[in-house]
Amino acid sequence: MNTDSKNVVDLYRRQAASWARNRSRDLIERKWLDRFLDLLPENPSVLDLGCGFGDPIGRYLIERGCALTGIDTSPELIDLAKAALPGGHWIVSDMRDLRLDRSFDGFLAWNSSFHLTPEDQRHMFSVFERHATDTAALMFTTGSQAGVAIGEFAGEALYHASLDEREYITLLQQHTFEVVEHVIEDPDCGHACVWLAHRNV
Repeated sequence: MNTDSKNVVDLYRRQAASWARNRSRDLIERKWLDRFLDLLPENPSVLDLGCGFGDPIGRYLIERGCALTGIDTSPELIDLAKAALPGGHWIVSDMRDLRLDRSFDGFLAWNSSFHLTPEDQRHMFSVFERHATDTAALMFTTGSQAGVAIGEFAGEALYHASLDEREYITLLQQHTFEVVEHVIEDPDCGHACVWLAHRNV
């Protein structure tokens, strides 16, 4: 099995249709999305990094009045998002190289940035800062401890990595974000490890 992080993009491209069929539409993330939205202004601009095909998270954000921009490295997933949710702005892009020359009120990297290597995850905080308004909110998920973990989807290895808690806090502070809430393995949200932060400049 290929356990390299570079295989993640190829896997999501080849398995886009299967992922869309099997991804639950039950919005177990709702309470966290509502906490995220509570930090944003009315009708906020939101950037969803690793948006997949946009459902159910992108759909919910659009329904709540967000001007949503979703990016994903898989053209196949972006095509599905465009077809299902024309109210969003959908872009094929690698989050690590993102330069949109605009600012957003909120950033979401839900179950996406943890597919990056530790070094690439460190780099992402510069990407967040570069695209952030002065009061932007950021929410992302990680592993519960530092290291690499290999999951599985459609019978194929799926790479995950995490930094440790102290390093995420340091990176947030270095890039002008403060932690609002952090829960490790939330039992009410599929045991996700969630970070919610707010910019303070």
